[in-house]
Amino acid sequence: MLGRAISVAAPAGLIIWLFANIGINGESLLTVIANFLNPFAQLMGLDGYILTAFILGIPANEIVLPIILMCYLGGNSLVNLEDTLSIGQILISHGWTILTAINVMLFTVLHYPCATTLLTIKKETGSWKWTALSFLLPTACGIVVCMLTNLVYHMFLIL
Repeated sequence: MLGRAISVAAPAGLIIWLFANIGINGESLLTVIANFLNPFAQLMGLDGYILTAFILGIPANEIVLPIILMCYLGGNSLVNLEDTLSIGQILISHGWTILTAINVMLFTVLHYPCATTLLTIKKETGSWKWTALSFLLPTACGIVVCMLTNLVYHMFLIL
């Protein structure tokens, strides 16, 4: 298990660092990806940076929030803030609402398992089909639930 974790974490760390430090037309690759994903993320009640962080956080779900903070702060390395008040202020200053927080929590609970778990599923079942299903089914559920939550929230705003 430790070997699988290392084999996933090291390349992922390198990819995150590269995306944060390589730019196109003055924007980091993280920003380019986030801008591309933003319209879909908005349907889920999220933003492009949040969705990008979830995608880059596949090696370990606990790095999603540091990636979000890194993106919001325009940094080029993961952020480790201990002060929850500071974290809250950063999130609010980047447009987070109660809806954003709810959908981040929902997607955190419902999205795909981490890469190490997926590799373990592959090893235990010997099947890429079950591994793919283990990734796709919860992810689809997370997307649908977030979209429904976003829709219901906005319906009540209209009423």
